[in-house]
Amino acid sequence: MKSSVNDFRAYRTEMNERILNSGFRDFNKFFALDNKAYINGALPAKTKELMGLAASMVLRCNDCILYHVDRSIEEGATEQELYETFNIALIVGGSIVIPHLRYAVEKMDEIFAERQKEDQ
Repeated sequence: MKSSVNDFRAYRTEMNERILNSGFRDFNKFFALDNKAYINGALPAKTKELMGLAASMVLRCNDCILYHVDRSIEEGATEQELYETFNIALIVGGSIVIPHLRYAVEKMDEIFAERQKEDQ
């Protein structure tokens, strides 16, 4: 059974809280560094999320792909911007990225459909 985007978000939030409240401070330091990397700076947050998405596809991490698709859309990425990002990942990573491209497109469609439903 496939999990939904909402299931992923809930699981991620729950587990991040568990990790960050573990008392092991190095986790908190890394999470803070990771969070800071994606805020607006010389590059807008949307661009940074799209870069993270391309890297995640090349590294073949579906959890990371879903996270960055979701965040990219939250930052205002359009379907066309996502397609171009997917294409960069495919060019860089080669045919081994194709299963992750399928996953990315599926999750992108799911998130855009969710947003469209919310707007109605």
